Amino acid sequence: MAAAAPPNTMPASVASLSDDLPSDFSDALDATTREQVLRGRYVARLGDCVACHTHDKGKPMAGGLALETPFGKLYSTNITPDRQTGIGQYSFAQFDRVMREGVTADGRHLYPAMPYPSYAKMSEEDMRALYVYLMQAVKPVTLPNRPLEMSFPFNQRWGMALWNMAFLQRSAFEPDPARSAQWNRGAYIVQGPGHCGACHTPRGIGMQEKTMSESGSNGPLFLSGETVEHWRALDLRGRWRPEDVAGLLRTGSNRFGTVAGNMVDVVQHSTQYLSNEDLLAVGTYLASLSPASPQRPSPAVAATVTSTVPAELYSTRGGLGYLQFCATCHRSDGNGVQDLFPPLAGNPTLQSDEPSSLIHIMLTGWRAARTHAQPKAMSMPAFSALSDGEIAEILNFARASWGGRQQGNISAHQVARLRSELGTPQQRPEGPRFEAPRLADMLKEKNSPQLIRGARLNIETGRLLPQHVGNGLNCASCHLNAGTVGGGSPYVGVSAAFPSYAARAGRVITLEDRINGCFPRSMNGKPLPPGSQDMQAMLAYIEWMRRDAQPGGKVPGRGIGKIDHNLKPDPVNGERIYRAQCAACHGPQGEGIRSRDGQWIYPALWGEESFNIGAGMARTYTAAAFVKRNMPIALHDRFPLGQGGLSDQDAVDVAEFFTHQPRPDFALKSKDWPRDKKPADARY
Repeated sequence: MAAAAPPNTMPASVASLSDDLPSDFSDALDATTREQVLRGRYVARLGDCVACHTHDKGKPMAGGLALETPFGKLYSTNITPDRQTGIGQYSFAQFDRVMREGVTADGRHLYPAMPYPSYAKMSEEDMRALYVYLMQAVKPVTLPNRPLEMSFPFNQRWGMALWNMAFLQRSAFEPDPARSAQWNRGAYIVQGPGHCGACHTPRGIGMQEKTMSESGSNGPLFLSGETVEHWRALDLRGRWRPEDVAGLLRTGSNRFGTVAGNMVDVVQHSTQYLSNEDLLAVGTYLASLSPASPQRPSPAVAATVTSTVPAELYSTRGGLGYLQFCATCHRSDGNGVQDLFPPLAGNPTLQSDEPSSLIHIMLTGWRAARTHAQPKAMSMPAFSALSDGEIAEILNFARASWGGRQQGNISAHQVARLRSELGTPQQRPEGPRFEAPRLADMLKEKNSPQLIRGARLNIETGRLLPQHVGNGLNCASCHLNAGTVGGGSPYVGVSAAFPSYAARAGRVITLEDRINGCFPRSMNGKPLPPGSQDMQAMLAYIEWMRRDAQPGGKVPGRGIGKIDHNLKPDPVNGERIYRAQCAACHGPQGEGIRSRDGQWIYPALWGEESFNIGAGMARTYTAAAFVKRNMPIALHDRFPLGQGGLSDQDAVDVAEFFTHQPRPDFALKSKDWPRDKKPADARY
């Protein structure tokens, strides 16, 4: 088999990423050795050595990373050229043996958590290059290897000699002359240094991979999927076109979904740096394998799957749970947001028979791979605060709606079992903490149709009330998740605060007045008649959110917080913050994001389609307080949106920047502040 391809030229944006694969080689190396070092470093990329052999990022390749197995915990070893604790005294023959047979220089047997059964397929040229790289370009680190944490008899290393006799195939990869060079290159990477089968191939009674290639009687099992550390490693056989595989490995996402779990590290440390030729070779090889499940949609069929808004979205507990906790990012139609949040239709994790990854993601959260193509790594917070039943309801709704998984529903018991294994107890609010009301509970009320209509009017205001809304305004644009998010001006307890005095109006106003204060400001829309069914539905919904709140009482999580007015805004820094943190959702020119059919996803912040006042648009420090507590989303781990994270100063700066951008005038603004002094930070 041909040796590894030379490293490809990376875009300039890679320089901003954290690449912890060492390259500490001397400029004094002769040209031949230097070339071999570079080739060996590329082989280390293929094998993703740094991901497993690094616990402390300040000591790359020095080992110490805990690896969970069904029999206990073991730790990766020090593979720096340190002569006392690393491999500095290894000859090439000793190195070759440990890589192919799992036997160290002093005769100790390694466990196949180190995928030497795959590395046994590597060419001698690649193995020599890797050896030269580790010896010549990795800084020696003195760090003793940690002992096993495995009980008897699994801590008896001599047993691995018997394991090798039974299962290890020592032969190197042999190209198939009937196949193309590209196919053979992909097969070599997948079977050998890439060790894809270590996670994606089912294991037998001896925890051995049931097959090491697509050949032989067990060949159809190769890469057909396996569950590893509570993650479901997908069936890779014939799933996508080569271009789709290459895109996923290069960027961490493709049109069908994103990587999760251990694959995030694989993409970040390894595959994003591979040459385009190698990525397409891997895709070509995988696409040639016949699917493990005849029932699974073919790539051609999966590519044509379109998302629609499920009929049960507002009529089932699972649908309302999805609407409340998932739709902000994945959208009501499951389409996600291009380049930000993955779609659900055709998503392989949703389609999988085995739901471990879905439950795992809900309980522990998700983070995208940070790559040179997509340097902004979005995240999903953990939803462990939800009950086992709620998580099961939401996942079953999503699987039935977009995953074609009407059968084999996830049970609350499955969620509880994995929650226990992962150590993620349900965190219930204690004391004065805010707890989001559950939209699903509206179904238990006698007036549930009215309440659900009120919730829909809050979430889909512009679409349901086009004669009253003149732009992309939805109430939920400011009152996040239909007013259920603490710190996002939640509706919890708000009805108890009305009637109340409003300084902007200079009089006591009702809740109807407050609601109708928004419509004229939405590109000069029209108020909603107070006696209309829609107004009554909105009032009923907000009253339902009242809970135990009493007039004058304080509700935990209410309001939008305070920002110190002594902070001086810097709009230049504000623009920088906006470009880095806000533009992905609200557009580089504040124009917002629309779906393919023209529906608003995220609202415009300025320009002709923006709101006149909303979320403190007319007041710098009010806007800053909202931004600090709620924006940006999907970059942190707060439940339920992962919102917040900017400092007070950055929040003030970015608020100063976007609140002072041009937006439609509001004709009635001359009647604002008729009795009270206009706040110093008010635009008008």
